[in-house]
Amino acid sequence: MKEFPAMTSDSGLAVPRIAVILPCYNEAGAIVQTVEDFRRALPHADIYVFDNNSSDGSRDLARGAGAIVRRVTQQGKGHVVRRMFADVDADIYIMADGDATYEAAAAPAMVAAMLEDNLDMVVGCRKSQAEEAYRPGHRLGNWALTSLLKQLFGRSFTDILSGYRVFSRRFVKSFPVLSAGFEIETEISVHALELAMPVAEVVTAYGARPEGSVSKLSTYRDGFRILRTIFTLYRIERPILFFGVIAAFLAALALGLAAPLIVTYMDTGLVPRFPTAILVTGLMILATLSGMCGLILDTVVRGRREVRRLSYLGFRAPSDFARRD
Repeated sequence: MKEFPAMTSDSGLAVPRIAVILPCYNEAGAIVQTVEDFRRALPHADIYVFDNNSSDGSRDLARGAGAIVRRVTQQGKGHVVRRMFADVDADIYIMADGDATYEAAAAPAMVAAMLEDNLDMVVGCRKSQAEEAYRPGHRLGNWALTSLLKQLFGRSFTDILSGYRVFSRRFVKSFPVLSAGFEIETEISVHALELAMPVAEVVTAYGARPEGSVSKLSTYRDGFRILRTIFTLYRIERPILFFGVIAAFLAALALGLAAPLIVTYMDTGLVPRFPTAILVTGLMILATLSGMCGLILDTVVRGRREVRRLSYLGFRAPSDFARRD
């Protein structure tokens, strides 16, 4: 793994304000270890735990470990991330899960990578230390989404579903969180790719959960969410392709049904199957409307990207701390 220089203030630049933000839901068996690990790795960072209706005392344990605890009543990781990004004020944000599976010791290198290359996001690519830490179903979903995003944007990430990421302030404050659940990682990745942000990856260790800590992910339920996300991404990010395929299918179906009618008409001058002719006409109208929808929505997508880009450019770059107001 590439080594990065440690952050110093000898150059006269202001020391960046770093916030570690940890979503938490029933992590009594791991939250204290997670907070302590990040405290050792980043002694000067503010550590926030955003609790999502835990019923096992996670809030009190996190507070006792020295974390700043906030509560989010809307259930779902996406809702938690929305609150974290809105409520926490910092220059650099480090997001990880509260289950002690991510390598807190890698955080300084990830932050240094961001400052050295003026990046907006650094993804901690998971390297499993135990087979049970990273289930085959999740590997398959990760591969499917990675391939899709590479097809849509021309580039992607090695670990698209990693929950361990370092963000710049301009990323966090320009990101309109829309997801409610675990698909938030995909939405974060799409936001970076959509605006062509400078990003990087750092390989980090990924371990099994501590004893007593239980995963909240479901292979089948979250696998369905991944498929739904793939479908939604095609519809939103590539409307011409999505609606164009529908238009081509309807047009081909219409032409297939119309072929016998055309042959009969050429031979006899009559249209004996009038209901079929009406169906063909309707299918061609739908095909035309679908194609027009793709063209119109493509214009909308471009306008949305311009608005996001302008919002993103309204914030200073990660390494520009010396000129911070």
